[in-house]
Amino acid sequence: MNDRERFMATMRYQPRDRCPIWDFGFWDETLVRWHGEGLPDDVATNPQAARFFGMDEFDTSCSVLTGLLPEFEQAVIRLDDQYRWVRRADGVTEKWHRHSTTIPEPTEFLLIGRDSWPEYKKRLDPADPRRIPADYAARLAEHRDATRTYPLSIWAGSLYGRLRDWIGVTNLSLMLYDDRALVEEMVERLAQCVLAPLEKALKMAREQGVTFDYASMWEDICFNRGPLLSPGMFHEMCGPWYRRITDLLRSYGCEVVQLDCDGKIDELMPTWLDNGVNCMFPIEMGDWADPVAMRRRWGKGLLMRGGFDKHVLARGPDAIRAEVKRLTPLVDEGAFIPHCDHRVPADVPMAHYLVYVEEAKRVWGQGLPNLRPMGAMKGSAK
Repeated sequence: MNDRERFMATMRYQPRDRCPIWDFGFWDETLVRWHGEGLPDDVATNPQAARFFGMDEFDTSCSVLTGLLPEFEQAVIRLDDQYRWVRRADGVTEKWHRHSTTIPEPTEFLLIGRDSWPEYKKRLDPADPRRIPADYAARLAEHRDATRTYPLSIWAGSLYGRLRDWIGVTNLSLMLYDDRALVEEMVERLAQCVLAPLEKALKMAREQGVTFDYASMWEDICFNRGPLLSPGMFHEMCGPWYRRITDLLRSYGCEVVQLDCDGKIDELMPTWLDNGVNCMFPIEMGDWADPVAMRRRWGKGLLMRGGFDKHVLARGPDAIRAEVKRLTPLVDEGAFIPHCDHRVPADVPMAHYLVYVEEAKRVWGQGLPNLRPMGAMKGSAK
């Protein structure tokens, strides 16, 4: 089987030669650490690392633009001895520590209410011709079904998570109370910026003999104890738009719609599953989540990616092998592609990750000769 056939058979619970061997990726700091532990210096990006560790081909996309057009100009707003403040392309200013690696802190939001919404709204014109790249037909022609050996995805946007980024969790939560009609208008505008270019893209793809194997969405609107808004409110505001997006995708043969949301997602699952979003990713592990328990609860209608606790990698070979073994019955059942539940952190020695890759290929990949080999370590014989 090729990578595309294997992916589709997995997601359809059909017979296959083995499970796809995928990953989620690595923090930049992780690869920097591993350069001192034998990783070649020219393996510096996530795609390069995926190829080096011998992953199957899994991350090819041919997408259109669903966000702000034009984006805001990115700029350094100010500096001091410890921090720099940077204006992002979405208009949000965030504070970065200049001497250590930390998650940046958003400090200023341009979108704060009705007075500031028009500036964003004009950048969210669903009919903006720039949403379809000028060379899109030519790009599609490179991925025709007749010759493609890898799964192909298309971006299908975000309905609430993007607003969380642009407005901030606290501000958006207050806005839902003070002016829910405005939030609903924003959600609708975001949905239209998905639907309009997506429909054009899907029509062009059909003309080029291209069927997208999966669509990707993103929200990140849950933390480790639940969602950032009322599940009922989310269902009312976003459910119908998810349905329109997934119905459009399936009318053009795209069966799998995966959504990236970290945290405890249980309370939002009914909205997603009832409205055609059928694949959850990355199944962030904790006392709130486990892919085995999720399959028992939600049944075979739930497709999954991820679910391997990244923290296990730091605990050593025995813990890694035990976790691979624990997930194997679910892998064998199908519609589950296991990999780390987020990017591999820098506290993981490369030797531990190599144990994980070796064990995943031996057990989930069944040691078959069609597994991709790993690259040569620094200083090893070519």
